[in-house]
Amino acid sequence: MSNLTINADRLIRRIEELGSLGRDAQGRLVRVAASDMDRLGRDRLVSWLKEAGLEVAVDRIGNIFGIWRDNANTDLAPVMLGSHIDTVIDAGIYDGCYGVLAGLEAIESLKEAGFAPARPLVVAAFTNEEGVRYSPDMMGSLVYAGGVGIEDALAAVGTDGTVLGKELERIGYAGQHQPGFLKPHVYVELHVEQGPVLEREGIAIGAVENLQGISWQRITIDGEANHAGTTPMAMRRDAGVAAARVISFIADRASASRARTVATVGTIAFEPNAINVIPARAIFTIDLRDPNEASLKAEEAALAAFLDELAASAGVTVQAESLARFEPVTFDARVVALIEAGAKAAGLSCRRMTSGAGHDAQMIARIAPSAMIFVPSRGGISHNPAEFTAAGELIAGANILLGVTAGLAVD
Repeated sequence: MSNLTINADRLIRRIEELGSLGRDAQGRLVRVAASDMDRLGRDRLVSWLKEAGLEVAVDRIGNIFGIWRDNANTDLAPVMLGSHIDTVIDAGIYDGCYGVLAGLEAIESLKEAGFAPARPLVVAAFTNEEGVRYSPDMMGSLVYAGGVGIEDALAAVGTDGTVLGKELERIGYAGQHQPGFLKPHVYVELHVEQGPVLEREGIAIGAVENLQGISWQRITIDGEANHAGTTPMAMRRDAGVAAARVISFIADRASASRARTVATVGTIAFEPNAINVIPARAIFTIDLRDPNEASLKAEEAALAAFLDELAASAGVTVQAESLARFEPVTFDARVVALIEAGAKAAGLSCRRMTSGAGHDAQMIARIAPSAMIFVPSRGGISHNPAEFTAAGELIAGANILLGVTAGLAVD
Protein backbone atom coordinates (compact mmCIF):
# COMPACT_ATOMS: atom_id res chain seq x y z
CA MET A 1 0.00 0.00 0.00
CA SER A 2 3.02 2.32 0.18
CA ASN A 3 2.58 3.37 -3.46
CA LEU A 4 -1.18 3.85 -3.24
CA THR A 5 -2.50 7.09 -4.72
CA ILE A 6 -5.90 8.57 -5.28
CA ASN A 7 -7.68 8.64 -8.64
CA ALA A 8 -6.66 12.19 -9.48
CA ASP A 9 -8.87 12.56 -12.56
CA ARG A 10 -11.94 11.47 -10.62
CA LEU A 11 -11.27 13.91 -7.79
CA ILE A 12 -10.75 16.93 -10.06
CA ARG A 13 -13.77 16.02 -12.20
CA ARG A 14 -16.00 15.79 -9.15
CA ILE A 15 -14.77 19.10 -7.73
CA GLU A 16 -15.54 20.81 -11.02
CA GLU A 17 -18.89 19.09 -11.41
CA LEU A 18 -20.02 19.96 -7.89
CA GLY A 19 -18.85 23.53 -8.54
CA SER A 20 -21.21 23.73 -11.50
CA LEU A 21 -24.27 22.92 -9.35
CA GLY A 22 -26.21 25.59 -7.49
CA ARG A 23 -25.64 28.61 -9.70
CA ASP A 24 -28.12 31.47 -10.06
CA ALA A 25 -29.20 33.36 -13.19
CA GLN A 26 -26.06 35.51 -12.96
CA GLY A 27 -23.86 32.42 -12.83
CA ARG A 28 -22.95 32.88 -9.17
CA LEU A 29 -22.43 29.83 -6.97
CA VAL A 30 -25.05 30.25 -4.20
CA ARG A 31 -25.44 26.83 -2.63
CA VAL A 32 -26.51 28.18 0.76
CA ALA A 33 -27.70 25.74 3.41
CA ALA A 34 -31.00 23.88 2.96
CA SER A 35 -31.87 25.74 -0.24
CA ASP A 36 -32.92 24.27 -3.58
CA MET A 37 -29.35 24.89 -4.75
CA ASP A 38 -28.04 22.98 -1.74
CA ARG A 39 -30.31 20.08 -2.61
CA LEU A 40 -28.66 19.83 -6.04
CA GLY A 41 -25.24 19.47 -4.45
CA ARG A 42 -26.47 17.05 -1.81
CA ASP A 43 -28.17 14.84 -4.36
CA ARG A 44 -25.01 14.62 -6.44
CA LEU A 45 -22.87 13.85 -3.42
CA VAL A 46 -25.22 11.09 -2.31
CA SER A 47 -25.14 9.58 -5.80
CA TRP A 48 -21.33 9.45 -5.65
CA LEU A 49 -21.40 7.89 -2.17
CA LYS A 50 -23.70 5.17 -3.45
CA GLU A 51 -21.59 4.61 -6.58
CA ALA A 52 -18.62 4.05 -4.27
CA GLY A 53 -20.58 1.35 -2.44
CA LEU A 54 -20.84 3.30 0.80
CA GLU A 55 -23.75 3.18 3.20
CA VAL A 56 -25.49 6.58 3.24
CA ALA A 57 -26.88 7.99 6.48
CA VAL A 58 -28.42 11.39 7.20
CA ASP A 59 -29.00 12.76 10.69
CA ARG A 60 -31.71 15.13 11.88
CA ILE A 61 -29.68 18.29 11.24
CA GLY A 62 -29.07 17.14 7.67
CA ASN A 63 -25.45 16.03 8.00
CA ILE A 64 -24.65 13.43 5.33
CA PHE A 65 -22.39 10.43 5.99
CA GLY A 66 -20.90 7.87 3.62
CA ILE A 67 -19.86 4.84 5.68
CA TRP A 68 -17.53 2.00 4.70
CA ARG A 69 -17.88 -0.87 7.15
CA ASP A 70 -17.25 -4.06 5.09
CA ASN A 71 -15.03 -6.37 7.14
CA ALA A 72 -13.97 -3.73 9.66
CA ASN A 73 -14.66 -4.24 13.33
CA THR A 74 -17.88 -2.30 13.77
CA ASP A 75 -17.36 -2.26 17.53
CA LEU A 76 -14.51 0.17 16.91
CA ALA A 77 -15.13 3.89 16.45
CA PRO A 78 -14.65 5.05 12.85
CA VAL A 79 -12.05 7.26 11.26
CA MET A 80 -14.03 10.25 10.02
CA LEU A 81 -13.05 12.58 7.18
CA GLY A 82 -15.04 15.49 5.84
CA SER A 83 -16.02 19.13 5.65
CA HIS A 84 -19.06 20.83 4.05
CA ILE A 85 -20.60 21.53 0.64
CA ASP A 86 -22.75 24.59 1.43
CA THR A 87 -21.31 27.86 0.17
CA VAL A 88 -21.40 31.59 0.69
CA ILE A 89 -23.09 33.78 -1.91
CA ASP A 90 -20.97 34.12 -5.08
CA ALA A 91 -18.55 31.48 -3.86
CA GLY A 92 -15.54 29.63 -5.18
CA ILE A 93 -15.66 25.90 -5.82
CA TYR A 94 -13.06 24.59 -3.35
CA ASP A 95 -13.99 25.80 0.15
CA GLY A 96 -15.36 22.80 2.04
CA CYS A 97 -16.19 20.83 -1.09
CA TYR A 98 -12.56 19.80 -1.57
CA GLY A 99 -12.45 18.22 1.88
CA VAL A 100 -15.63 16.22 1.37
CA LEU A 101 -14.73 14.98 -2.10
CA ALA A 102 -11.12 14.21 -1.15
CA GLY A 103 -12.44 12.28 1.85
CA LEU A 104 -14.69 10.29 -0.45
CA GLU A 105 -11.81 9.77 -2.85
CA ALA A 106 -9.52 8.53 -0.08
CA ILE A 107 -12.06 5.95 1.06
CA GLU A 108 -12.96 4.93 -2.47
CA SER A 109 -9.30 4.52 -3.44
CA LEU A 110 -8.61 2.38 -0.38
CA LYS A 111 -11.68 0.30 -1.11
CA GLU A 112 -10.67 -0.26 -4.74
CA ALA A 113 -7.13 -1.23 -3.71
CA GLY A 114 -8.37 -4.00 -1.46
CA PHE A 115 -7.28 -2.23 1.71
CA ALA A 116 -8.56 -3.88 4.90
CA PRO A 117 -9.23 -1.27 7.59
CA ALA A 118 -9.45 -2.40 11.18
CA ARG A 119 -12.15 0.16 11.88
CA PRO A 120 -14.90 1.74 9.72
CA LEU A 121 -14.18 4.78 7.56
CA VAL A 122 -16.66 7.62 7.20
CA VAL A 123 -16.82 10.75 5.07
CA ALA A 124 -19.07 13.53 6.38
CA ALA A 125 -20.66 16.61 4.80
CA PHE A 126 -21.82 18.88 7.60
CA THR A 127 -24.83 21.19 7.29
CA ASN A 128 -24.64 25.00 7.29
CA GLU A 129 -20.93 25.42 7.92
CA GLU A 130 -20.94 28.85 6.33
CA GLY A 131 -23.78 30.28 8.41
CA VAL A 132 -24.95 32.51 5.56
CA ARG A 133 -28.64 31.63 5.76
CA TYR A 134 -28.87 30.34 9.34
CA SER A 135 -26.91 31.18 12.47
CA PRO A 136 -24.56 30.08 13.90
CA ASP A 137 -22.03 28.95 11.35
CA MET A 138 -20.56 25.45 11.63
CA MET A 139 -24.02 24.48 12.84
CA GLY A 140 -24.13 20.87 11.65
CA SER A 141 -20.84 19.94 13.31
CA LEU A 142 -21.68 21.98 16.41
CA VAL A 143 -24.95 20.11 16.85
CA TYR A 144 -23.17 16.83 16.12
CA ALA A 145 -20.69 17.55 18.91
CA GLY A 146 -23.46 18.43 21.35
CA GLY A 147 -22.77 22.16 21.47
CA VAL A 148 -26.32 23.13 20.46
CA GLY A 149 -29.51 21.14 20.99
CA ILE A 150 -31.10 19.66 17.89
CA GLU A 151 -34.50 21.24 18.50
CA ASP A 152 -33.00 24.69 18.92
CA ALA A 153 -30.99 24.28 15.73
CA LEU A 154 -33.96 23.07 13.70
CA ALA A 155 -35.96 26.09 14.92
CA ALA A 156 -33.35 28.53 13.59
CA VAL A 157 -34.90 31.26 11.46
CA GLY A 158 -32.99 32.22 8.35
CA THR A 159 -32.22 35.59 6.85
CA ASP A 160 -35.13 34.96 4.46
CA GLY A 161 -37.59 34.09 7.25
CA THR A 162 -37.50 30.34 6.63
CA VAL A 163 -37.11 27.76 9.40
CA LEU A 164 -34.19 25.36 9.02
CA GLY A 165 -36.07 22.23 10.09
CA LYS A 166 -38.87 22.84 7.63
CA GLU A 167 -36.42 23.58 4.83
CA LEU A 168 -34.51 20.36 5.48
CA GLU A 169 -37.81 18.47 5.26
CA ARG A 170 -38.73 20.31 2.05
CA ILE A 171 -35.49 19.41 0.28
CA GLY A 172 -35.55 15.81 1.57
CA TYR A 173 -32.65 15.96 4.01
CA ALA A 174 -34.30 15.80 7.42
CA GLY A 175 -32.71 12.51 8.43
CA GLN A 176 -33.69 10.06 11.13
CA HIS A 177 -30.38 9.54 12.92
CA GLN A 178 -29.66 11.49 16.07
CA PRO A 179 -26.66 13.83 15.69
CA GLY A 180 -23.61 12.17 17.18
CA PHE A 181 -24.80 8.65 16.36
CA LEU A 182 -21.27 7.86 15.16
CA LYS A 183 -18.58 9.06 17.55
CA PRO A 184 -15.30 9.25 15.65
CA HIS A 185 -12.10 7.61 16.76
CA VAL A 186 -10.40 10.52 15.02
CA TYR A 187 -11.42 13.26 12.56
CA VAL A 188 -9.27 14.71 9.77
CA GLU A 189 -10.32 17.60 7.55
CA LEU A 190 -8.53 18.58 4.34
CA HIS A 191 -9.09 22.18 3.24
CA VAL A 192 -7.73 24.91 1.03
CA GLU A 193 -5.91 27.38 3.25
CA GLN A 194 -8.07 30.42 2.40
CA GLY A 195 -5.04 32.51 3.27
CA PRO A 196 -1.70 33.51 1.70
CA VAL A 197 0.87 31.83 3.96
CA LEU A 198 1.59 28.56 2.12
CA GLU A 199 1.75 30.20 -1.30
CA ARG A 200 3.90 33.07 -0.05
CA GLU A 201 6.38 30.70 1.60
CA GLY A 202 6.34 28.16 -1.23
CA ILE A 203 5.18 25.33 1.04
CA ALA A 204 3.03 22.47 -0.22
CA ILE A 205 1.28 21.23 2.93
CA GLY A 206 0.07 22.88 6.12
CA ALA A 207 -0.22 20.73 9.23
CA VAL A 208 -2.79 22.72 11.17
CA GLU A 209 -2.03 22.51 14.87
CA ASN A 210 -4.53 25.03 16.23
CA LEU A 211 -7.44 27.25 15.28
CA GLN A 212 -8.34 30.76 16.35
CA GLY A 213 -11.04 31.56 18.87
CA ILE A 214 -13.92 33.58 17.46
CA SER A 215 -16.10 36.25 19.05
CA TRP A 216 -19.01 37.61 17.01
CA GLN A 217 -21.08 40.51 18.31
CA ARG A 218 -23.85 42.70 16.96
CA ILE A 219 -23.60 46.30 18.11
CA THR A 220 -26.61 48.63 18.07
CA ILE A 221 -26.03 52.34 18.65
CA ASP A 222 -29.03 54.64 19.10
CA GLY A 223 -28.69 58.39 18.68
CA GLU A 224 -31.11 60.94 17.29
CA ALA A 225 -32.15 61.67 13.71
CA ASN A 226 -31.98 65.33 12.75
CA HIS A 227 -31.42 67.64 9.81
CA ALA A 228 -27.97 67.26 8.27
CA GLY A 229 -27.73 70.93 7.40
CA THR A 230 -29.21 72.74 10.35
CA THR A 231 -27.88 70.78 13.33
CA PRO A 232 -24.52 72.05 14.65
CA MET A 233 -21.87 69.39 15.10
CA ALA A 234 -21.67 69.95 18.85
CA MET A 235 -25.42 69.37 19.22
CA ARG A 236 -25.63 66.05 17.42
CA ARG A 237 -26.21 62.55 18.75
CA ASP A 238 -24.87 60.91 15.61
CA ALA A 239 -25.06 57.10 15.65
CA GLY A 240 -23.06 56.95 12.43
CA VAL A 241 -20.08 58.85 13.84
CA ALA A 242 -20.23 56.71 16.98
CA ALA A 243 -20.11 53.57 14.84
CA ALA A 244 -17.11 54.94 12.97
CA ARG A 245 -15.30 55.47 16.26
CA VAL A 246 -15.87 51.84 17.22
CA ILE A 247 -14.58 50.64 13.86
CA SER A 248 -11.46 52.77 14.19
CA PHE A 249 -10.92 51.60 17.76
CA ILE A 250 -10.93 47.87 17.00
CA ALA A 251 -8.85 48.28 13.82
CA ASP A 252 -6.22 50.44 15.49
CA ARG A 253 -6.04 48.19 18.53
CA ALA A 254 -5.62 45.01 16.49
CA SER A 255 -3.01 46.61 14.23
CA ALA A 256 -0.95 47.82 17.20
CA SER A 257 -1.24 44.60 19.19
CA ARG A 258 1.68 42.22 19.62
CA ALA A 259 -0.86 39.42 19.82
CA ARG A 260 -2.29 37.72 16.72
CA THR A 261 -5.65 39.42 17.05
CA VAL A 262 -7.65 40.31 13.94
CA ALA A 263 -10.76 42.48 14.00
CA THR A 264 -13.39 43.04 11.31
CA VAL A 265 -16.63 44.95 10.86
CA GLY A 266 -18.30 43.02 8.05
CA THR A 267 -21.83 44.42 8.05
CA ILE A 268 -23.28 47.83 8.85
CA ALA A 269 -26.62 49.58 8.39
CA PHE A 270 -27.85 53.06 9.24
CA GLU A 271 -31.37 54.23 9.97
CA PRO A 272 -33.08 56.08 8.41
CA ASN A 273 -30.26 55.72 5.83
CA ALA A 274 -30.89 59.02 4.06
CA ILE A 275 -28.17 61.29 2.70
CA ASN A 276 -29.46 64.40 4.46
CA VAL A 277 -30.45 62.88 7.80
CA ILE A 278 -28.15 62.32 10.78
CA PRO A 279 -28.29 58.57 11.54
CA ALA A 280 -30.56 57.75 14.45
CA ARG A 281 -29.33 54.14 14.60
CA ALA A 282 -26.28 52.17 13.50
CA ILE A 283 -26.29 48.38 13.56
CA PHE A 284 -23.08 46.55 12.74
CA THR A 285 -21.21 43.33 13.47
CA ILE A 286 -17.77 42.81 14.96
CA ASP A 287 -15.66 39.71 14.35
CA LEU A 288 -12.74 39.29 16.78
CA ARG A 289 -10.32 36.37 16.44
CA ASP A 290 -7.21 35.24 18.29
CA PRO A 291 -5.57 31.82 18.78
CA ASN A 292 -5.03 32.61 22.48
CA GLU A 293 -8.08 32.59 24.76
CA ALA A 294 -6.62 35.11 27.22
CA SER A 295 -5.84 37.55 24.41
CA LEU A 296 -9.32 37.14 22.95
CA LYS A 297 -10.91 37.83 26.33
CA ALA A 298 -8.73 40.92 26.71
CA GLU A 299 -9.94 42.25 23.36
CA GLU A 300 -13.56 41.63 24.32
CA ALA A 301 -13.06 43.45 27.62
CA ALA A 302 -11.36 46.40 25.92
CA LEU A 303 -14.21 46.68 23.43
CA ALA A 304 -16.83 46.58 26.20
CA ALA A 305 -15.02 49.34 28.11
CA PHE A 306 -14.76 51.48 24.98
CA LEU A 307 -18.48 51.07 24.26
CA ASP A 308 -19.30 52.26 27.79
CA GLU A 309 -17.06 55.31 27.37
CA LEU A 310 -18.54 56.04 23.95
CA ALA A 311 -22.10 55.99 25.26
CA ALA A 312 -21.23 58.62 27.84
CA SER A 313 -19.12 60.86 25.62
CA ALA A 314 -21.26 60.78 22.47
CA GLY A 315 -24.69 60.92 24.11
CA VAL A 316 -25.78 57.65 22.53
CA THR A 317 -27.01 54.34 23.87
CA VAL A 318 -25.12 51.19 22.99
CA GLN A 319 -26.19 47.55 23.09
CA ALA A 320 -23.87 44.63 22.41
CA GLU A 321 -25.31 41.20 21.58
CA SER A 322 -23.17 38.08 21.41
CA LEU A 323 -23.88 36.16 18.20
CA ALA A 324 -21.29 33.41 18.55
CA ARG A 325 -18.35 32.61 20.82
CA PHE A 326 -15.91 29.78 20.25
CA GLU A 327 -12.74 29.19 22.21
CA PRO A 328 -9.47 28.52 20.39
CA VAL A 329 -8.83 24.87 19.55
CA THR A 330 -5.59 22.92 19.86
CA PHE A 331 -5.61 19.95 17.51
CA ASP A 332 -4.37 16.47 18.35
CA ALA A 333 -0.55 16.43 18.41
CA ARG A 334 -0.32 12.84 17.22
CA VAL A 335 -2.46 13.42 14.13
CA VAL A 336 -0.58 16.63 13.32
CA ALA A 337 2.66 14.66 13.49
CA LEU A 338 1.21 12.00 11.15
CA ILE A 339 0.41 14.73 8.62
CA GLU A 340 3.96 16.07 8.86
CA ALA A 341 5.40 12.59 8.47
CA GLY A 342 3.18 11.91 5.46
CA ALA A 343 4.36 15.09 3.76
CA LYS A 344 8.01 14.24 4.46
CA ALA A 345 7.61 10.73 3.08
CA ALA A 346 6.07 12.19 -0.08
CA GLY A 347 8.92 14.66 -0.47
CA LEU A 348 6.64 17.64 0.12
CA SER A 349 7.50 20.72 2.13
CA CYS A 350 5.34 21.17 5.21
CA ARG A 351 4.90 23.63 8.05
CA ARG A 352 2.78 23.75 11.18
CA MET A 353 0.27 26.56 11.18
CA THR A 354 -2.81 28.17 12.72
CA SER A 355 -6.15 28.32 10.95
CA GLY A 356 -7.57 31.82 10.87
CA ALA A 357 -10.96 30.60 9.68
CA GLY A 358 -13.50 28.51 11.54
CA HIS A 359 -13.99 24.92 10.38
CA ASP A 360 -16.06 21.89 11.27
CA ALA A 361 -12.91 20.35 12.73
CA GLN A 362 -13.00 22.78 15.64
CA MET A 363 -16.41 21.42 16.63
CA ILE A 364 -15.62 17.75 16.15
CA ALA A 365 -12.46 18.31 18.24
CA ARG A 366 -14.82 18.53 21.22
CA ILE A 367 -15.63 14.84 20.92
CA ALA A 368 -12.65 13.26 19.13
CA PRO A 369 -8.96 13.84 18.39
CA SER A 370 -8.90 16.05 15.29
CA ALA A 371 -6.56 17.85 12.93
CA MET A 372 -6.52 19.58 9.56
CA ILE A 373 -4.46 19.56 6.40
CA PHE A 374 -4.09 22.73 4.34
CA VAL A 375 -3.03 23.19 0.72
CA PRO A 376 -2.21 26.58 -0.82
CA SER A 377 -4.77 29.12 -2.01
CA ARG A 378 -3.69 31.37 -4.86
CA GLY A 379 -3.44 34.93 -3.57
CA GLY A 380 -5.03 33.83 -0.31
CA ILE A 381 -8.44 34.43 -1.91
CA SER A 382 -11.54 32.60 -0.69
CA HIS A 383 -15.30 33.20 -0.41
CA ASN A 384 -14.91 34.59 -3.90
CA PRO A 385 -15.28 33.09 -7.39
CA ALA A 386 -11.56 33.81 -7.91
CA GLU A 387 -10.73 31.18 -5.26
CA PHE A 388 -8.22 28.80 -6.85
CA THR A 389 -5.87 25.96 -5.98
CA ALA A 390 -3.96 24.22 -8.76
CA ALA A 391 -4.89 20.63 -9.57
CA GLY A 392 -1.45 19.37 -8.61
CA GLU A 393 -1.77 20.94 -5.17
CA LEU A 394 -5.24 19.48 -4.69
CA ILE A 395 -3.99 16.04 -5.66
CA ALA A 396 -0.97 16.30 -3.34
CA GLY A 397 -3.18 17.19 -0.38
CA ALA A 398 -5.59 14.37 -1.13
CA ASN A 399 -2.73 11.87 -1.26
CA ILE A 400 -1.52 13.04 2.14
CA LEU A 401 -5.07 12.55 3.44
CA LEU A 402 -5.10 9.08 1.89
CA GLY A 403 -1.91 8.07 3.66
CA VAL A 404 -2.98 9.51 7.01
CA THR A 405 -6.35 7.79 6.70
CA ALA A 406 -4.75 4.42 5.96
CA GLY A 407 -2.49 4.75 8.98
CA LEU A 408 -5.34 5.72 11.32
CA ALA A 409 -7.64 2.99 9.96
CA VAL A 410 -5.39 0.20 11.22
CA ASP A 411 -4.73 1.85 14.58
